[in-house]
Amino acid sequence: MARLVQVDSILDVPATSWDDLCASGQPFIRHGFLAALEASGSVSEANGWVPAHCLLENDDGQIVAAAPLYEKHHSYGEFVFDFAWANAYAQVGLDYYPKLLNAVPFTPVSGPRILGRDEEARLALARAMADLPGEHDASSLHSLFVDADSARQFTEAGASARRGCQYRWYNRDYADFDAFLAQLSSKRRKEIRRERKRMHDAGVQVQAMRADEIDDELWDTLYAFYGRTYAIRGQAPYLTREFFTELCNRMGERVRFFVAYHRDRPVGMAFMMLGDDTLYGRHWGCETDYHSLHFETCYYAGIEYCIENGLACFDAGAQGEHKIRRGFEPVPTWSYHVIDHPQLAAAIDDFCVREAAMMESFENEQRERSNFACDAPPTT
Repeated sequence: MARLVQVDSILDVPATSWDDLCASGQPFIRHGFLAALEASGSVSEANGWVPAHCLLENDDGQIVAAAPLYEKHHSYGEFVFDFAWANAYAQVGLDYYPKLLNAVPFTPVSGPRILGRDEEARLALARAMADLPGEHDASSLHSLFVDADSARQFTEAGASARRGCQYRWYNRDYADFDAFLAQLSSKRRKEIRRERKRMHDAGVQVQAMRADEIDDELWDTLYAFYGRTYAIRGQAPYLTREFFTELCNRMGERVRFFVAYHRDRPVGMAFMMLGDDTLYGRHWGCETDYHSLHFETCYYAGIEYCIENGLACFDAGAQGEHKIRRGFEPVPTWSYHVIDHPQLAAAIDDFCVREAAMMESFENEQRERSNFACDAPPTT
């Protein structure tokens, strides 16, 4: 009979035991990414992320299913916003924190949230996790940015579904960037060409670089760019400098930096990662504010990279309705929530149903604003 085991560090789980359960090549759910977060101190009890990862073991002690799990004492770094839920708890004199979070920290990318040898093992783990809030004296369990497989398991475990929206670019076998532009309306083609020309005329070029092509001096510069993005908002960066060293040591072949150079001097960067057929844009930063630098570094260079390397999709990150004007398309995202308090669970479930209807309407409106000149079938 399978039993649930929890560990307080992903570093205590053999990488092969974890990764052997991954049916997807998506990098963020893999052991190397999660381990880099913990080994670098980016995720720790000190910053409100207490690892409590779930393993389902069979009678022989073999891991047959696994899921990242964190005890959270705040709601930062999640990108599915539940501050109103925390306020509702406070208004009735209850504690919303700690809560349990099944997610990849600081990473609003849809993907597997429960790994397992088979459907039976994954469903068993989902059901065991749904019981954890009561056992841990936590208010709730939240699984964020789940794929269709994990969504099915959490639905069967009785979780409430919450709908969101992101934007992705799809490669429809474009021969080059101009072939992609040809599918857009005339107005959007002109806008994009104008933005790219502005960068060209300023002497700014973007170079895609592997981790092993970056020396120590450039690493420090790129991290300073990343840190500035948070500093201008009065925040400390989520990721430490050591995270990037750890990540590159563990899975450097998946790392890409798109470095913007003004002549020979780096002035901006976008940190991205490779999946099997998808490029994932994660973080960006720059030396100072250059007009159109963000669009060139974070969007257009990534689109060009996907076309040149035959990648099917570019997931450029959370939020951003402005992506519609640059050839990205709206797609739904899903999170699943188990609320331990019965009355508040009913209220939150009702809210999620009403919010999902509004989000679906919003996505349809966004799709109608699509800038493709021809009818391009949506890809999900």
